[in-house]
Amino acid sequence: MSLRLALILPAALLCLAAAPAQKPPAKAAPAKPAAKAPATKAPAPKTASTGPFDATNPQGLMDILGAAGAKVQTNRREEDAVFVTVSSAVATFSMQVAGCNAQGRACRAVLLDGQLERSSATSAQINGFNQTSVMCRLYQDKGGNPHVVYSAILFRTMTREDAETHMLAWQGCLSDGRDFLKDPVGYLANAA
Repeated sequence: MSLRLALILPAALLCLAAAPAQKPPAKAAPAKPAAKAPATKAPAPKTASTGPFDATNPQGLMDILGAAGAKVQTNRREEDAVFVTVSSAVATFSMQVAGCNAQGRACRAVLLDGQLERSSATSAQINGFNQTSVMCRLYQDKGGNPHVVYSAILFRTMTREDAETHMLAWQGCLSDGRDFLKDPVGYLANAA
C-alpha cells in the first residue's frame, strides 16, 4: 500500500465515524385506495395517416403530402426504388424513394425533383446558386430544362414531424429555385 493511501484511509474512516447517525425512515401513511379513473373512449382505429409513422415506407411520405392537399400517385417501381408523381395547386414534382427492399419498404433515401420554367440563367449562375444553397440544388436536364432537387436520408426513427420538416424545406427549395430563375443576377447579389 502506498504511503498516501495509508494516510488517507484512516482519515476517511474517522470522517465516517464522526458523521451523525442517520434516523430510521419515517413510516409512510397508509395508502388511500386509488380513485377510479374516468372512463375513456376507445382509441380510434389506426389508419395509414394515424398509425405509427414509418418514413422508410413511401406511403408515410405520400400521406403527409396528401394531407397537405397534394394528389400523390405511385407511377412505377424499379429494382430498389419507388417513383411517385405529386401534383398540387402550387407545384408538380416527382418523388423517388430509393434503397428500398423487394417489397418497396425499408427505403433509405428520398429525392424530390421539380422541373421549373426555362430561364436565361447560365450554367455559371446555376453553379453560383448551388454554392449559396445549403439544402437545394439546381441542374439542367438534357433538354435544357431547369430542375430543383432536395434529398434526405430516411431513418426508421424519423418522426412524422421530422418528415414534415423535410417537406417544408422542399417547399422552400421550390420557392428559392423559382426566385433565382426569375432574376439570377439579383438573387446571387443578395445571396452573397
